[in-house]
Amino acid sequence: MKNLFLKSPTGGIFIALVLVCLLFGSLTSRFFTPMNLSVILNQVSVNAILAFGVTFVIIAGGIDLSLGSLLAVSGVIVALLSQEGTYALWIGLLLTLVAGMAMGALNGVLVVLTKVPPFIVTLGTMTIGRGAALLLSKGRPISDLNESLNFLGSGDIGGIPVPIIFLVISFICCQVLLSKTVFGRYVKAIGGNEMAAFVAGVRVNRIKLWVYIISGLFAALAGILLTARIQTGQPNAGLGFELDAIAAVIIGGTSTRGGKGTITGTLLGVLFIGVINNGLDLINVSAYWQQVIMGGIIILAVVLDGLYQKMKK
Repeated sequence: MKNLFLKSPTGGIFIALVLVCLLFGSLTSRFFTPMNLSVILNQVSVNAILAFGVTFVIIAGGIDLSLGSLLAVSGVIVALLSQEGTYALWIGLLLTLVAGMAMGALNGVLVVLTKVPPFIVTLGTMTIGRGAALLLSKGRPISDLNESLNFLGSGDIGGIPVPIIFLVISFICCQVLLSKTVFGRYVKAIGGNEMAAFVAGVRVNRIKLWVYIISGLFAALAGILLTARIQTGQPNAGLGFELDAIAAVIIGGTSTRGGKGTITGTLLGVLFIGVINNGLDLINVSAYWQQVIMGGIIILAVVLDGLYQKMKK
């Protein structure tokens, strides 16, 4: 049993998460309450969904810095389509998800056709996305949203907040897609050795295009949930979200060089960051110090996970 645990690619971050939970649990009695645990899951839901999508991109050897701006554009689009007296909710949601996939496809097409490094391509589309969000909203927040949309951000089903339900469904879908399908194996093969995958008959460009489409889709879903939560379409929403999502993916054990990674690891990485933010709030640590501490802990977690991976070999 011990050997199986040591061989797990997520063993290191799981241990780190447990230790951090025990630390905050010993510092404040409020940490392990059912309400606070629900708050943590609710707070990390948007970042988790973003991170699930970009996990495919990073495993395939790419990067997507446009996540935050895609989230903002999607939030503005769904807000415009979901104001009182406009379209039915399902139409607004569907068109927003399609828009997210289209924006992701733009990233994929540019990466595949131009051969420009994904870092540069998505840095450019990040700026384009921010401008598009401001243009669509005319630089102003969009309010008076349909109550049905607001329910997605603040409602619950059977006592479970709706964002948590979306988190669980997204996790299951991504887990199955990455670990149980031929597509998932191709994604890992391309990230591990693109030339070898091409020689083996994998349609490399098509897979690359699809990982960016998936990233755009989940960015749009995250934008919908964030807009529903704050009940406003904010053109400046999602600032820095791409860094949190990418950090969670890397903390979760996904290799920055591609070829290795799991959705479970990404979820643990998101929870690790969420637990730290929540715990620091509970013990009243200054928001300024929180940023310093978070940066240091992220670096430490990555270093420790690297050492853990070496110990397994």
